[in-house]
Amino acid sequence: MTPQDYVQQKAAASGSSFYYAFLFLPPPKRAAITAFYAFCREVDDVVDEATDTGVAATKLAWWQAQVTQAFAGQPTHPVMQALMPIAADYGIEQRHLQAVIEGCQMDLQQTRYLDYPGLQRYCHLVAGVVGEVAAQIFGQTQSQTTAYAHTLGQALQLTNIIRDVGEDAMRGRIYLPMSDLQQFGVTAQEILNRKYSDRFTALMTFQAQRAQGLYDQALALLPAADRRAQKPGLMMASIYRALLREIEHDQFQVLHQRISLTPLRKLWLAWKVQALGRL
Repeated sequence: MTPQDYVQQKAAASGSSFYYAFLFLPPPKRAAITAFYAFCREVDDVVDEATDTGVAATKLAWWQAQVTQAFAGQPTHPVMQALMPIAADYGIEQRHLQAVIEGCQMDLQQTRYLDYPGLQRYCHLVAGVVGEVAAQIFGQTQSQTTAYAHTLGQALQLTNIIRDVGEDAMRGRIYLPMSDLQQFGVTAQEILNRKYSDRFTALMTFQAQRAQGLYDQALALLPAADRRAQKPGLMMASIYRALLREIEHDQFQVLHQRISLTPLRKLWLAWKVQALGRL
């Protein structure tokens, strides 16, 4: 199996909404984003599949060394072998990959966030930096597009957090800021026990409004000159906003189930942005 085959399989197997946005890219850009996305999946899977945090920490340390080694011209992992030949062409730097690993390390070190600024730092590393790299691959020409990409990354990550409250609770994790729980009178134990209440619904409504505000802010930041090139990111915004609306419509029944969109609906939303330019 070639490194290119490996990253393609890794990206496709994830079943992520990102995959639908990649489909409409020309081959060179699709190859670049697929390799970068496969890297993000590799390091994220270290945390998601961890049964022993010590082992997971060792694996992430290995990835840190592998990134350093790859940028020194000696990649050994197929993901890095696929990524390195095109990294310079799309402005992918070592600091970008190390930031993503740092975000994954935060998952091993803490299971709670005291306040929203603390959560923002995490979202920046695991999603904002990913958005920055993706925007460069898609074809950024304006510096302000970086601010758009960071903000959109935050919005997408908050949507993930809202969707995954129940799954994260089963792992003993709560990403919703503790200060927000306190504001709405929801205890950490209620979330860990996956207990619904009017207070929980109010808390989640607040989180959804915050995410919707970030989507609006991101779209306002995107320069008109880069709008066409950034269509894959706009596809992601469309798919994730539709997911968020679905969760809101289901009154935030996320503690006992994972609410999702069908593959056909994701493809339709992506096509609509590609063909009509509409979210």
